[in-house]
Amino acid sequence: MQEQAQDDLITRAQAWLAEDPDPETAAELAALIESADTAELADRFSGTLQFGTAGLRGEIGAGPMRMNRGVVIRAAAGLAAYLKAQGHDGGLVVVGYDARYKSADFARDTAAVMTGAGLRAALLPRPLPTPVLAYAIRHLGAVAGVEVTASHNPPRDNGYKVYLGDGSQIVSPADSEIAAQIAAVEKLADVPRPESGWQELGDEVLEAYLARTDAVLTPGSPRGVRTVYTAMHGVGKDVVLAAFARHGFPEPVLVAEQAEPDPAFPTVAFPNPEEPGAMDLAFAKAAEVQPDIVIANDPDADRCAVAVPTADGWRMLRGDEVGALLAAHLVHKGVSGGDKVFAESIVSSSLLGRIAEAAGVGHEETLTGFKWIARVKGLRYGYEEALGYCVDPEGVRDKDGVTAALLVAELASVLKEQGRTLTDLLDDLAMAHGLHATDQLSVRVSDLSIIADAMAALRAQPPVSLAGLRVVSAEDLSRGTETLPPTDGLRYYLDGAYKARVIARPSGTEPKLKCYLEVVVPVAEASDLAPARVRGQEVLDAIKKDLSAAMGI
Repeated sequence: MQEQAQDDLITRAQAWLAEDPDPETAAELAALIESADTAELADRFSGTLQFGTAGLRGEIGAGPMRMNRGVVIRAAAGLAAYLKAQGHDGGLVVVGYDARYKSADFARDTAAVMTGAGLRAALLPRPLPTPVLAYAIRHLGAVAGVEVTASHNPPRDNGYKVYLGDGSQIVSPADSEIAAQIAAVEKLADVPRPESGWQELGDEVLEAYLARTDAVLTPGSPRGVRTVYTAMHGVGKDVVLAAFARHGFPEPVLVAEQAEPDPAFPTVAFPNPEEPGAMDLAFAKAAEVQPDIVIANDPDADRCAVAVPTADGWRMLRGDEVGALLAAHLVHKGVSGGDKVFAESIVSSSLLGRIAEAAGVGHEETLTGFKWIARVKGLRYGYEEALGYCVDPEGVRDKDGVTAALLVAELASVLKEQGRTLTDLLDDLAMAHGLHATDQLSVRVSDLSIIADAMAALRAQPPVSLAGLRVVSAEDLSRGTETLPPTDGLRYYLDGAYKARVIARPSGTEPKLKCYLEVVVPVAEASDLAPARVRGQEVLDAIKKDLSAAMGI
């Protein structure tokens, strides 16, 4: 029986090899077959990468469980069939890509498949930030868009993100309908892929995007902030520099070692500003030149990180802190009225709701991901704690690390002119609404069953208290709520001396279990701020400890 299974595995691998269009992955697979590496082959042929609301994402390599040209061609063919079934035959599909390994190949394959299917395709001219692609969809009147990127994943990963004609990422049921069309593709030879016929875009779309950034800033606002900037080996540098120059900000000082695109990401363990050590070079440059703030993008520049000086060196602001700062700035700039909505994901801080309520602005919570935030009716501003900010939804209906950087720079400039800092404004918000302390318990795994087991443990025996705070509400989000569709997650509200909230969920893009924690500590006067921060962190640490025990990790 074991011999038969091994023969079947080799047969399937040989069939895949026979139609692999990429000499590199074909050679890789041929070597695995030749060496009869059944363990590795079994891993690569244990199924297929699943297409969902995050599109595709995985490690580059040969076989159906990896990202490669064969998988991408099938995905593009499935998307094309879906678009035609929706009545978009002849419609335009815009394709963008980052600077990761194989990104340009995957983008060209997508353009070829769309052309061969009777759709029109337009390819962005070079690796550019994801928000440029999101902007281009609406700007060009496309019926869909594809961005080839794995965002801030490890170097060997790549991905395939799909947008529809409204400029926002796909949600259910489009994901399952596209997946069904992908599954219907039998042989790659059956997918027409002409050598030409699609449009190669020039810089006109980028210029239009940069012109659109005018809408983010107030004419005549202060522009004096001095910035250190890192592109994290990604594609953000040229666009950020052009945007800052366009609007009269001082040219950011670059972290030279990370300024140019490099798919190996040689200076970081993970190319994500949130990961330990990723900002070390930026902080070293800041210590050298003493700017007002540090700004970082992730590799595809849809996220924006901000750091501020402290007495002990530089501190990364949490995504929730930047989210609150930008909301407060927009209110100060005159955003008001219940028809304007500030939206956030459920894992983000409840402080946004307090700011919106005080300003008379609408507020909504959505499931995690900008595919949900972008669909909020009346959206004026949206954010989620993972450093994603949508500050101009009429221009880009997705997170945008470039326009977010501009708005942060404007806010810091306004405060600088007043002799104040971003930290001072955070203190003001804590005084007005209570100190909203947030943290994460994030567990990266190599075995996904660990995540499933931890979630099962919480469902089987929900905690009755965490950090000495009584759990007064326990929701299994997989059943949905009055305002949210079902998602794999658990939400707890705690009561006691401090209001607290905990959400546990598997990451949608990485092999991680993520738990999002928030504690609200009352602040009566300025002298309460320092002890409130200490107490908030103590409670967060205690919640982490108790939650880890409840999950068995």
